[in-house]
Amino acid sequence: QVQLVESGGGLVQAGGSLRLSCAASGSIVSINAMGWYRQAPGKQRELVATITGGGSTNYADSVKGRFTISRDNAKNTVYLQMNSLKPEDTAVYYCNAALKIIVTMPNLFNYWGQGTQVTVSS
Repeated sequence: QVQLVESGGGLVQAGGSLRLSCAASGSIVSINAMGWYRQAPGKQRELVATITGGGSTNYADSVKGRFTISRDNAKNTVYLQMNSLKPEDTAVYYCNAALKIIVTMPNLFNYWGQGTQVTVSS
């Protein structure tokens, strides 16, 4: 059974930092792209950052220069370092991974973590 387990959320004052982690486990052949999304109350889920299997990154304009996505392939883990946090960053953050789980086929399957709450006070 494939699972993505997130950790690192919490309450922080504006200007502070948090580091989110998401570890994939289960019957995984390989991990392709990984990413972080967030959803604030009353809003749609939005992409925050992605990282490809080769290490190329992409960020939403709202977090460029403040957030950094990285991955540790040996640990099947993706991280999101969040600095200079703002109240508008408050949301539930979800990790996502495109996984190969069938060794004989190239198909990728999309999995989501359970989400972790990030609250930034003004």
